[in-house]
Amino acid sequence: MTNDERAIREVINTWMRATAAGDLTRVLELMDDDVVFLGPGRPAMRGKQGFAHATKAAEGRHRIEGSADIQEVHIFGEWAYCWNQLTVRMTPLDGGAASERRGPVLSIFRKRPDGTWVLFRDANMLAPAGGA
Repeated sequence: MTNDERAIREVINTWMRATAAGDLTRVLELMDDDVVFLGPGRPAMRGKQGFAHATKAAEGRHRIEGSADIQEVHIFGEWAYCWNQLTVRMTPLDGGAASERRGPVLSIFRKRPDGTWVLFRDANMLAPAGGA
């Protein structure tokens, strides 16, 4: 495994930990300014500000925990893609029943001039666990 692949895997792991901790500032540091998130049945979410707005709108409602089972990481110079199987568990803070979503995610990363990797594009196909 190359240093770049290790760095990309660490971006994903850091994202999971920061999300679980509710550390939006840290999550935002892991993405490019003009990041785009694609998902089924919703318009593209564009830029860090779009992500921050959506996150803040849901703030205080759920504890979010996730895990990523990385299937592939391929690097092409300053660009890389990663396919993983993502599981996200959302537990309502008001004591309601938890829900889980699972599915494949295809992410594109960009290497900054300082050598750090950031998320550039993300397409996820998360669906309710159990086929519901």
